[in-house]
Amino acid sequence: MTKPPFQQIVTEYGPMVLRVIRAVLGPDDAEDAWSETFLAAMKAYPDLPAETNVEAWLVRVAHHKAIDVTRANARRAAPIEELPERPSRIGRPQDWDGDLWQALKALPDRQRQAVAYHYLAGLPYKEIGALTGCSADAARRAAADGIKTLRNTYPRDTDEMGVARR
Repeated sequence: MTKPPFQQIVTEYGPMVLRVIRAVLGPDDAEDAWSETFLAAMKAYPDLPAETNVEAWLVRVAHHKAIDVTRANARRAAPIEELPERPSRIGRPQDWDGDLWQALKALPDRQRQAVAYHYLAGLPYKEIGALTGCSADAARRAAADGIKTLRNTYPRDTDEMGVARR
């Protein structure tokens, strides 16, 4: 079994990896983390066994890059309060909803990661557990709790009175 060219891997899995990183890190750091993910993946790709689940492997690389970004952000100086935070709109999809990101950001880290890795990347709970350092059952519970919270705090549609439609 031969591996496809790396460019094909980027084309096939790049959008999914970007969605996952956006959900985990937010829109401001996603593009840089995506680039770092594929740079690291490109270096490691020649040694990757042909039978490897490439999608899961890329999500694992993205997970490690997200940790790197989170750690780097924690070391940066905090912005002063007088300056309003205005994240760039460049590179965001047309349908990106800032309110959705705020709802995702409010979730505990493990829930946000479980939701992103399962619902955006399609990873099984066993692999999510391995990525996040918990059991498959704990990953399933984190994803379910995260989705429940999102459904309660971010209704999909409302009627004229502002009541969420189900």
